[in-house]
Amino acid sequence: MNSSLFAIGEVLIDFIPLQKGEMLKNVVEFERAPGGAPANVAAAVARLGGKSSMISKLGLDAFGDFLIETLNQTGVETDKILRTDVANTALAFVSLRNDGERDFSFYRNPSADLLMKEEEIAGDWFSSGDILHFCSVDLVESPMKLAHIKAIQEAKQNGALISFDPNVRLPLWKNPDHCRETIVSFIPKAHLLKISDEELSFITNMDHEEEAIRSLFIGDVRAVIYTKGAMGAELYLKDEQFISKGYRVTVQDTTGAGDAFVGGFLYQLLANNVTPLNLEDICRRNHDEFLQFANAVGALTTTGKGAISSLPNKEQVLELMGI
Repeated sequence: MNSSLFAIGEVLIDFIPLQKGEMLKNVVEFERAPGGAPANVAAAVARLGGKSSMISKLGLDAFGDFLIETLNQTGVETDKILRTDVANTALAFVSLRNDGERDFSFYRNPSADLLMKEEEIAGDWFSSGDILHFCSVDLVESPMKLAHIKAIQEAKQNGALISFDPNVRLPLWKNPDHCRETIVSFIPKAHLLKISDEELSFITNMDHEEEAIRSLFIGDVRAVIYTKGAMGAELYLKDEQFISKGYRVTVQDTTGAGDAFVGGFLYQLLANNVTPLNLEDICRRNHDEFLQFANAVGALTTTGKGAISSLPNKEQVLELMGI
């Protein structure tokens, strides 16, 4: 597999509480974990044996050093991560409820990742068969938003597939409307869109599930993955729907599970030489295998603490699938 996944956006430190079921203000001990949704996806692909590269900017600080070391150890290429002394590496404090779900508090005003500029993106990074994946956390008004637009344009011109997981984090936005409008403006730029059951009605402003999903087929969108946590996921093409069931595991922490799912799915697309032109055919032929594989990657990630540190390798995934 020579094709590569490129993930653009935030790389940060998640501070995870050592006590579950406590509100953030009551937590006294934290454990640091490398994170950031795009970085989690890149790490998932690398951990499975694929080729991946992270596009971002980090502070010239100890946290930035730690993140680059962690990504390198996981197998993610970090030569497209720049460093700056103008801002610090982003931090997120996460509080875990008893059911493993999370509350977030972010420290970035701005953080280093938001300072990446469009002129720091090179068109010759991308080629046909590659995938560029992005999320919404770094689409707030900043130089990084313009860097995303440039990367998407360059990747498309070179025949790469564009993947978008909105990964809504409302505390980072001035208001919910600005978040929604920004996400909606980027959806048509993607060929593949991943959206969760928690995000669907917020992004589409629709309550009817099927109608809301169909409304996402705008612009270049050719496939939509609708994830439902432990209940599995559904893959939609313009006129078709494929359903899969999740795996039962003992959940410790859901951080990064959705990103791991995306990484598993994109790994399979890379292995099958995906392009914007053959995306629908590949999904139609392999939907069952791809969804089950991605479900297994996501499920296994919830059995440990943190995102990158809990990612499974390919052998563990195939074992859970019974292959």
